Amino acid sequence: MNPHILIIEDEREIAELVELTLARAHFTARIAPTAGQARQLLARERFDLLLLDVGLPDTDGFELLKTLRPQYAQPVIMLTAQDEETDRILGLELGADDYIGKPFSPRELTARVKAVLRRTQTQPAAEAESALVWHDDAPACCIRHQGRELPLTQGEYRLLRTLLHRPGRVFSREELLAAMFGGNRPSDPHTINTHIRALRHKLREASVAGEPIRTHHGLGYSFSEG
Repeated sequence: MNPHILIIEDEREIAELVELTLARAHFTARIAPTAGQARQLLARERFDLLLLDVGLPDTDGFELLKTLRPQYAQPVIMLTAQDEETDRILGLELGADDYIGKPFSPRELTARVKAVLRRTQTQPAAEAESALVWHDDAPACCIRHQGRELPLTQGEYRLLRTLLHRPGRVFSREELLAAMFGGNRPSDPHTINTHIRALRHKLREASVAGEPIRTHHGLGYSFSEG
C-alpha cells in the first residue's frame, strides 16, 4: 500500500503543488487547510506522515504539533519560511522529524519525505517490543520479560509505551509528561526524572539487558534501539 500523507497547509496553490508532487512519487495525500480539519482527518484516517505548515489560520503549526505529539507518533515534516532558523529549531525541539523551507523544489520535497519514511519505518520497533510482553490487566499494567512479570502503574505503562513506540526518537520531558498525565500534567517538567528512575529500576528487576532508556541532556529521553 502506498504511504498516505496528510498535508496541513492553508495556501491552496502550495497544498495542491505538494499533493501533485506526492502523487507523482506514488504517495496518496489528503489536504487539511486548518488545524481543526487536520484533527478531524487524523481521527478518521491513518496517515504515515504529516506535512505541517507553521502558519495556519486557526492556530500556529507549533501549537498543533505540541498537542498532536502525545497522541500521534507519525513522523512530521514542518514547512517553514526559508530564512526562519528559529522556526526550524523550535519545530525540531517540539518533535518534528525534519523541516523544509519555502519555496522548495518538488525533488527536494520528495527526497525528504522518502528519507523520513525510510528512517522511521526501519526502526526495529518489533525487535524491541518482542523483549517486553504487555498486559493491560486492571487495575494495574504489567511487563513480562524472560518469564518474569512486574507490575507498572498506569503512568509508567503509558510512559514506556510512548518511548517504545518510536525507538531511538528523543522525547522531550513535556511530551512524556503529556503522554502520562494528559492535560493534568505537573507544571515542573523535571518531575519526569523521578518516573524515569523508577521505570529504569523496574526494567533492571525484569532483567532487561543494558540501560534501554537513554538520557539526552537538555533534550529528553529515548528508548535504545539495541
